[in-house]
Amino acid sequence: MKIKNIKVENYRLLKSFKIDLEDELSLVIGKNNCGKTSFLSILERFLIKDENSFSFDDFNIEYQQELKTLIKDPDTPEDFYYGLNMTLEIHYDENDDLTNISSIMLNLEPDTNVVVLAFHYAMEYEGFVRLKKDFKLFVKEGGRDDITYFLMKNHKNGYFQIQKKAVDFDNTDNTELISDKNLIRRIINFQRIGAKRDVKNEGGETSKSDRTLSKMSSRYYDKISNSEDDEDNTKELKKKLNETDEKLNIVYEKVFQRIVDKVGRFGGLVKGDSIIEVKSTLEEKNILKENTSVMYRHNGKQLLPEDYNGLGYMNLIAMIFEIEVILYDFKKEKQTNKVQEIPADINLLFIEEPEAHTHPQMQYVFIKNIKDVLIEGTLTKGGANINLQTVISTHSSHIVAESDFNDIKYLFKQNPYEVKIRSLKELEKDYKNNGEIENFNFLKKYLTLNRAELFFSEKAVFIEGDTERLLLPAMMKKLDIERKDWNKANGIVPLLSQNISVIEVGGAYANIFEKFIDFLGVKSLIITDIDSCKKVKVLKGGKVLQTKKGKDKEKLQKCPVDIGQETTNSTLNYFYGKPSISDLQKKQFENKTFNKVITKKGKTKEWVENKEGNLSVIYQIDEYGYNARSFEDAFINLNLYFLKSNKKVFKSLQKKKKLNENNFYEIAENCLKGKTVFALDILYYSDDKFEDWFIPEYIKEGLLWLQN
Repeated sequence: MKIKNIKVENYRLLKSFKIDLEDELSLVIGKNNCGKTSFLSILERFLIKDENSFSFDDFNIEYQQELKTLIKDPDTPEDFYYGLNMTLEIHYDENDDLTNISSIMLNLEPDTNVVVLAFHYAMEYEGFVRLKKDFKLFVKEGGRDDITYFLMKNHKNGYFQIQKKAVDFDNTDNTELISDKNLIRRIINFQRIGAKRDVKNEGGETSKSDRTLSKMSSRYYDKISNSEDDEDNTKELKKKLNETDEKLNIVYEKVFQRIVDKVGRFGGLVKGDSIIEVKSTLEEKNILKENTSVMYRHNGKQLLPEDYNGLGYMNLIAMIFEIEVILYDFKKEKQTNKVQEIPADINLLFIEEPEAHTHPQMQYVFIKNIKDVLIEGTLTKGGANINLQTVISTHSSHIVAESDFNDIKYLFKQNPYEVKIRSLKELEKDYKNNGEIENFNFLKKYLTLNRAELFFSEKAVFIEGDTERLLLPAMMKKLDIERKDWNKANGIVPLLSQNISVIEVGGAYANIFEKFIDFLGVKSLIITDIDSCKKVKVLKGGKVLQTKKGKDKEKLQKCPVDIGQETTNSTLNYFYGKPSISDLQKKQFENKTFNKVITKKGKTKEWVENKEGNLSVIYQIDEYGYNARSFEDAFINLNLYFLKSNKKVFKSLQKKKKLNENNFYEIAENCLKGKTVFALDILYYSDDKFEDWFIPEYIKEGLLWLQN
């Protein structure tokens, strides 16, 4: 039995949200404030808390505005409904125990193996009629004519009710209220490990408040103390404590003799009433809680207190303790009043941001081992496995890089009021349907090895190679300095203060990322080269070779832009439909932005030109009467004086006499020993504000577009 998916409606940014859960582990990722904590919160409120813990602020902001229209409508239909919703779709098979879900199986068709649980925090007809009446009176008595403000103050006055229902999978009108709150807990046991874990490192002498791990050892013991797996060990501990009690009693009699004698002087109503004895009553739970220290061995020799450890290790150890405690709780191995409880049908564990305080290597170790730890922990004393599904939310690119790609669920803001979620499985399917599964496999390798931080970026720049990678941050800084006052006056965030990932993909591979760019849904800039070429005859022995059809054989040859006919750049050919060099030169910047939309055929999505598009693909343009072919060519066109001024110290320059010929194409082709060392020379010999050289206009246009 598994939760197949969870749907959420109208809750904070989760306006219309659906997440498919994996059978074992789902990794929920995304930037800050994109709904990960909200998803955890609504699970907690519907599956754990009995009381009404919702506020009107929990309603999606756009959905709140809809209420303003509804409140002004004089008519209220009897089927009126306004509320937060969460739906769990649960799939089962013939091997599952159906005892708990049998009462909510509203569809008994043999081919249907689905039950649906629906949770609502809703206002229906009677509540809305009363709300309208109360709000009208509120305004009449001088209150603000704002239903949102009124409900923020008064929404718990009985207008909304929490409802839990079973729903027919094939007929959503067929529902049944669930009055037994324990039934849902027998079906789903939900536990969480929150991001705000109680680990601290005060340094110095260990105090009671610091001993988080020691306290957790007590919690762990409490869970295992009635487990048959540890019965021999716990019996041994109790036996040793009893022996210690007997020894302490002998000592106590001596230590407390004076006070016992003084108490005895006061007598009592009956002789011997005031005779007391001090006895040792050590309890294993309390002695672990108050008198146990978790130590760690430093360099394999000296024992040190737990708070001498770094916060990262403490956080990791605390999580392992807590996971183990929760797994025992899931397995119900602790008896209650001599009665052995039965594990829930589904055990759902949510681990929030396990990376807290941990360095990258520890994050790698965590995600590589967590699946095995969870699987091992599901085995019960009877030999069967409990049904466990785990959700981990993270901001860590290191955890993503080491995770199973198919486990990833990517959250992103579709607009300021709504979050959507996408699965990497969907992306794989998209590539596969287009016969590009090899491209997907390349993308998966590239992201996991190099650039998993893309998932957490607000914006992205895809570049050709080392030159742009080294110089782009300098260009961003240069623009930020030049436009400091303008940015401040217009409330524009400087480029280097924005969350922008720079990804090196090469001219031949940028188009492979196009589906991933659409998948991410972030503003993206592709910077590439125009790569002009011309057609030339293929010669052999001074003669032109012929095709089988008797035509002259031709090939494409690299050439300056002013005599170029076509581009060999695969990215430009992909996005601009195999354009001629002349076509590319005619395009203005507004013709270089795209959105991916479903075509008129309605089956596939294609990139189409759109002035408001979220993707821009840029290349070299005419500057001062010259159109460069490459970045180096464009930079030399604008900054030849800078090169000449530093020709004695630039390690990248050769054939330096050619600098006087002012042939920028030839200089780029023949005077540079290497592109990387050229970029390093530019950085090394620039002034602090990069005022001694200019940014090529095509890059400047792209960066300013990306900034806004």
